[in-house]
Amino acid sequence: MTETGTDYVKVHFRLEIEDDWPPAGVESLWALDQGNGTVKLDNIPWFVRGVACGDVVAASPDEEGMLWAGDVVLPSENCTIRLIVLREGGSGAARQSVLNAFDRLGVCGEGIERFGMVALDVPPTADLVQVQRLLNHGVTKEWWEMEEGCVTARWRTLTAN
Repeated sequence: MTETGTDYVKVHFRLEIEDDWPPAGVESLWALDQGNGTVKLDNIPWFVRGVACGDVVAASPDEEGMLWAGDVVLPSENCTIRLIVLREGGSGAARQSVLNAFDRLGVCGEGIERFGMVALDVPPTADLVQVQRLLNHGVTKEWWEMEEGCVTARWRTLTAN
C-alpha cells in the first residue's frame, strides 16, 4: 500500500484454477474506496489476471458486506508481471536481487517466500524496452519463469518488435 492517512478496503477477486494453479480460489487486494461503487487498487496482484496496481475497478458488496471486484473501469496503464525465481531455489536473497535489478529501471515489486515469486508493478514511466530486455534475458538464462498478468497495448507493441 502506498498512500497514507487513507481508509483502505479489501476487494476480492474470484480466480480460475487450472492445473492446481493458482493455489487459491480468491485473492484479496487492498484498494482505496472511490465512493462511487469503484475502488482504486493499491497493491500488486499475485494471481489475478487482467488488473494492475492503480486500476480503478467496479466493486459491490455481497450480503455479508465483502467487496467483490467487477470490471476495470479506468486502467492505470501499469503492467503486472509475475516471476517464479529459479535461481537459488527462489531464496530471499535471489528474490531481493531480482527486485533490486528492476528497481533500477523504475519498477517496484515485492516477493513472496512461499512460492519463490516476485510480482512487479511496471508503470508507464519505466523504460519498457529495458524492462522487457531484462525480463527476456532472465527467462533465457533460466533465472526465472515469467507471466504477464496484465499488460498494456504499449507493452504488447514493444513485445511485437
